[in-house]
Amino acid sequence: MGKKCLLPALLMLPFLALAARAQTTQPMDPDYAAKVKEWTTRPEFMSPLVDHLPKSTTVPSPKDVLGEYIGAPKHLTYYADILKYYRALEAKSPRVKVISIGKTEEGRESAIVFVGSEDSIKNLDKYKANLAKLADPRGLTDAQAHAIIADTKPIYTFMGGLHSAELGPPEMMMELAYRLVTEDTPIIKKIRDEVVVAIYPTADPDGRDRNIDWYYKYMIDRTDTNGSFEGGVPYWGKYFKHDDNRDINFAGEANQNLLKWYLEWHPPIIHELHESIWFMYTYSGNAPQNTFFDPILWAELPWFANFEMAQMTKYGMPGVWTHGFMDGWSPGYVGIMASNHNGMMKMYEIMGNAGATTMHRYLTAPNPAVKGGRDAGGDTSKREWFRPTPTYRDLMWSMRNNTNYSETGVLSALQMTSAFPQVVLENFYTKSRNSIEAGQKDGPYAYVMPGDQTDMTKVAWVVNILRLQGIEVGRAKSEIKLKDATYPAGSIVVKLNQPYGRLARTLLSKQVDPDPTLTTYDDSAWTMGLMSHTTVKEIADKAVLDAGVEPVSGTMAPVGKIDKGAGAAAYAVVDHGSPNMVTLRFELKDVKMRVAEAGFDSAGVKVPAGSFIVPAEAYDKLKAAAGPLGLDAVALTAEPKVAMHEAGMPRVAMFSTWGGTQNVGWVRYTFDQYKVPYDLIFKEQVDKGGLRDKYDLIVIPDQVRTAKALVDDIPKGKTPFAYVKSDKFKFLGAYGESEDITGGMGAAGVVELQKFVDKGGVLVTLGNSSSFPTEYGIVPRIDAGTTTPKFYAPGPIVEAEILKPNDPIFYGYTAKTIPVRWANGPLLRLEPEMDKSDVLMRFPGGDKAVLSGLMNGADEIKGRAAVVKTAVGEGEVVMFTTNPVWRWQNIGEFRMMFNTILNYKNLATP
Repeated sequence: MGKKCLLPALLMLPFLALAARAQTTQPMDPDYAAKVKEWTTRPEFMSPLVDHLPKSTTVPSPKDVLGEYIGAPKHLTYYADILKYYRALEAKSPRVKVISIGKTEEGRESAIVFVGSEDSIKNLDKYKANLAKLADPRGLTDAQAHAIIADTKPIYTFMGGLHSAELGPPEMMMELAYRLVTEDTPIIKKIRDEVVVAIYPTADPDGRDRNIDWYYKYMIDRTDTNGSFEGGVPYWGKYFKHDDNRDINFAGEANQNLLKWYLEWHPPIIHELHESIWFMYTYSGNAPQNTFFDPILWAELPWFANFEMAQMTKYGMPGVWTHGFMDGWSPGYVGIMASNHNGMMKMYEIMGNAGATTMHRYLTAPNPAVKGGRDAGGDTSKREWFRPTPTYRDLMWSMRNNTNYSETGVLSALQMTSAFPQVVLENFYTKSRNSIEAGQKDGPYAYVMPGDQTDMTKVAWVVNILRLQGIEVGRAKSEIKLKDATYPAGSIVVKLNQPYGRLARTLLSKQVDPDPTLTTYDDSAWTMGLMSHTTVKEIADKAVLDAGVEPVSGTMAPVGKIDKGAGAAAYAVVDHGSPNMVTLRFELKDVKMRVAEAGFDSAGVKVPAGSFIVPAEAYDKLKAAAGPLGLDAVALTAEPKVAMHEAGMPRVAMFSTWGGTQNVGWVRYTFDQYKVPYDLIFKEQVDKGGLRDKYDLIVIPDQVRTAKALVDDIPKGKTPFAYVKSDKFKFLGAYGESEDITGGMGAAGVVELQKFVDKGGVLVTLGNSSSFPTEYGIVPRIDAGTTTPKFYAPGPIVEAEILKPNDPIFYGYTAKTIPVRWANGPLLRLEPEMDKSDVLMRFPGGDKAVLSGLMNGADEIKGRAAVVKTAVGEGEVVMFTTNPVWRWQNIGEFRMMFNTILNYKNLATP
């Protein structure tokens, strides 16, 4: 593949576009043409790229395998059949290769489908090796790099169905693959010859099958989406719904599978396909932008987006636009792994109906424009400089419309890539090289996690997430002496003169919003050191680059030290704040453990409050469990002379609404990772009563915005919505069952929760759920307020002051102030005497207390309660206005939740 100059390529583009309409001698499928024309609700919703389909006698089309053309009304394809089609395509064409890349939580296969010319498929391994060299160009000269580029084809990756209720893109990609394999028009031939297309068929396979079941059971005959129930199926995957695209630390198995594949193959472009916006939005990196990304990225994105918009506008397709929707701030989306690793994430939002039924759609009210971030595009039916042809306000919309728009868009993106394959690769190489050079020339030069931190398990958590994302991490071979500090041997060093140095800086640095008047699409902060309560030092001394380090490979797993001690009377598991303390307790459930309520010395070792005291006879069990958890234990020659209480193992229930399972899913995931047993309960179990007979502690995670929504949940309608497994709908009924998910627990449920607390139970509320006990009279002397409309705080990290450091909830915390993620929880108001006795942690407030991210109006939270513990009847209510279990991020706050569990009988301890 010889090097081409840009001018001839630019001149060729309009001719290639016209060629899309040209007649060829290749036989076409007349039935396909007739059907898609019938299913397309207006002529302008079709393009010359997709109004035809070749008819092959050797290669199976989607209809040959699945029985329907793509976009057929009321027809959707389950995941197993999607894989069946791609494997049928592979079996009949040398232009296709399918590889398996892992399994999901429910055991479904994750796969990548490669499509290209026969030559491209034969040379996949060569391209893979070459892309790896461009991704890490250390040791390459520019001449060598350009020789590699000339002998390489870019891999352009599409992924759909990450939000599994967005059902159209996985359907479209099957037709796309068939078209790329069989069609011989000039545009398609050039794409096939110059680009390797990789398809991630469904990014959330588990959720897709569940959503299709729900569609066929309830939604297939609904033709007015504005009037229909929009709650959808209660679960997508095992844990996450929409937030699987906020999985910044890659907790989900399918996301991990894609990341591992990405770091092996290094495709320069990942293109996410979503559904929501009228009619199609193509991402161009709206403000605010993350300035740690290479500036080339912010030029590439509008370059592509404007070309796609121009092509589709030329074809007469209205409502294609760019710029005014999603910003370029967060590194936490799945597809942005490409941008994070010096490639490019592209993204479409395409209008969809959450199914395959043709629906009447209309805009109910204009959407006012905002500055930056989400929804800056305003009313889509209005013309803007970034939307030359607006959408309509009232229309019929079909699955085939969705397919036409998305397929035309991706073919236009591939057309651009095929015209400039070497430019795409040159940019990829240059961004990789720039990342290395930036870490060499510009400070900071590294981040150091001192090796003498008391809890190295949280350090390991940070390191393992960095390593999962391909970031090079070293362990200091000897003491590191720098201008401002000295770090001991064994300290963790992340040097920034590496290919993914920009990503390391993005994840480890403080987030400073460049313009506080702009909104952000998602969280404004994610600083890993603050989130994990790990000491991470930013190093401005260039000498750190010369420090000798040993690469950290594999998983970092600190091993706890346990001194057997001759004649030990007991052992103390030293509490240095590790969340793994809770895992140890439940792993050794048959061992009697006590918790030291105060610190003490043992043979020169300081044993803090919160440490476990374990009988001497349990040494073997303790060593086997504590060592792998990174927990240290010391032998005690005598029983400690401090107050102690039983290390609790309460019977835990976690309450979830049927409409708010997503945030509950993150808490479930965290409990499962730390092996904390619990029952997941819904309105059905609460309304049945007898909660205190079954449970000692009930946690209500943050899940809905108001207390009323927690109680009322999904509004009752004319039709009950059962979520149960059956022979016909075998993917429903997972993780809970209900004959009708609507209606909420209601007043009867509130009464039962009140009874639970009155009879001695512990009720724990997180984030917005903490408005529930106040508004429904469970804690009648506490009120909940809200911030003013001027207040704006999209997930910043702020300072919180611990007022009662001896309280069991704060075992393992040694600092007076700690970083917490602001959760937009209620502003609690307590009577003066209760404020002194029941508020355990508060927000100092003010701008100085904002540690990372954006908070406008920080004075509004001054002195407000962050954690409240109050007696009710014979029980306790613990209200976190923070959210101590947020996604898989704020591990430093997890212990507050776990301490509440471990010490549930002793929360009144002073």
